Amino acid sequence: MLKRVVMGDTKPIRAFLAIELPQDTHGLIESVKERLRPALKGIRWTRAEGMHLTLRFFGNIFPDDVDRISEVVERNTGDVVPMELALNAPGVFPSLKRPRVLWLGVGGETDRLTALQVAIERDLEKELGFPGEGRSFKAHLTLGRAQARGGTISGVSDLLEMAGDLSAHRFDARELILFRSELKPGGAVYTKLARFPFGGTRQGDG
Repeated sequence: MLKRVVMGDTKPIRAFLAIELPQDTHGLIESVKERLRPALKGIRWTRAEGMHLTLRFFGNIFPDDVDRISEVVERNTGDVVPMELALNAPGVFPSLKRPRVLWLGVGGETDRLTALQVAIERDLEKELGFPGEGRSFKAHLTLGRAQARGGTISGVSDLLEMAGDLSAHRFDARELILFRSELKPGGAVYTKLARFPFGGTRQGDG
């Protein structure tokens, strides 16, 4: 069932659409971060509660937009079959020569995930006027960012060896969640505004 949060104010809110990770996946990611931590310098690590598989970051929207966005997302997820995803090797954006973002790759049924993201993005722009992000979707989990503005992360040359092989870990994506992100002195606080369960059924399921 779709669950929505009713908001009474009209102030802009920061929002994004994402897949929430299972607890065992969170645990594995934290162990990867611990293995990488001694070698990497100049990095601001993503807190565990901030680790989501983001499909679309909206930035600031108004509370009235939540229902309009929800209608688009709900329509696109209604017939989607749950997806099996996997953790992949780490990497950096934009390049190894200038690493500013450290991420963990996501594998598995990413073709289907990308198709869903593209469909939602298309309808958001066509029906609601939300401009596209201007870059192709690449499923990943952000582990950390360069600490200094304009700076880089050092020590990334041996990422693959340090992280180890993560491909055996798989997890199911069964819904999308529209999150609100509030920036607080102690870090961002995340609130679920709407949930969009995948309505399809795998062949052979009951």
